Amino acid sequence: MTGVRVLLVDDHPVVRAGLRAVLEGAGGVTVVAEAADGAEALAVLAAADPPVDAVVMDLQMGPGMDGIEATRRISAAGGPPVLVLTTYDTEADVVAAMTAGATGYLLKDAPPEAVREAVQAAAAGRPVLSPAVTARLVHRLGAPATALTGREIEILRRLATGATNRELARALFISEATVKTHLVHIYDKLGVDNRTRAVDRARAERII
Repeated sequence: MTGVRVLLVDDHPVVRAGLRAVLEGAGGVTVVAEAADGAEALAVLAAADPPVDAVVMDLQMGPGMDGIEATRRISAAGGPPVLVLTTYDTEADVVAAMTAGATGYLLKDAPPEAVREAVQAAAAGRPVLSPAVTARLVHRLGAPATALTGREIEILRRLATGATNRELARALFISEATVKTHLVHIYDKLGVDNRTRAVDRARAERII
């Protein structure tokens, strides 16, 4: 008996080795495959026989397909549950991952036993969230009138790179007038009056 069959997806071999040791250390979980980015993970899942029970997914993986896109494709294809295990805890990352279909979201500073339990819970289809992530989602749900939408968060992330209104419009396939409308809503929700302050506030509040 191998217990829960897991695919590890992370672009750092040393991190994958550490996670393998953590997951297999107490029994009940077996890492049957590894991948360095989202595209490789999709290929591994397509060829897996028997299929894996859960995927442990990092978010940012160098130039390859990121964890959000990979999670979205796995979920859309009816694949195994995805547990995001990452160092990123901004509201933008959390919302994007859960919207993409992740079953759970855990931070890499979690205790080994918590990671093992989270993997087993995810494999069983039970949602798993770290305390910090839960707090962010509760705050978001508790203030729906002021919570930024997914599109507004995406605009903020692009603003942080210095994108102009025209560049935002082209990237998001919307008009510049629509971009301006989004900015008005963003400024109002964050209590600021320009894009620089909006980005500063978003970073300070861990939105981006």
